[in-house]
Amino acid sequence: QVQLVESGGGLVQPGGALRLSCVASGFTFSRSMMRWYRQAPGKERELGAGITSTSAGLTNYADSVKGRFTISRDNAKNTLYLQMNSLKPEDTAVYYCNTRASTLINYWGKGTLVTVSS
Repeated sequence: QVQLVESGGGLVQPGGALRLSCVASGFTFSRSMMRWYRQAPGKERELGAGITSTSAGLTNYADSVKGRFTISRDNAKNTLYLQMNSLKPEDTAVYYCNTRASTLINYWGKGTLVTVSS
């Protein structure tokens, strides 16, 4: 079965950095588009970044994280990453790794909590 396991969250001061990881199994990772979503307290889950399955690894970002976050993947390790720099308090959220089998079938990890606070 599909499994997505996130790690790397924690408490960081404003302006700091974190790198999140998501280890995937149960599907052909190298052929799958992958995404990072986040859900802040009291808000809906939103897409943060996505990366295609092609060797080019084309990426897209939400305006709120563009220029600060970088999504990447290591297909040899079945691992997705999110490098987060210049973190702001509004980046505080649970971050989820995501892939889809179809437009109706989403797979999610359990998430990793990122707290940006002084």
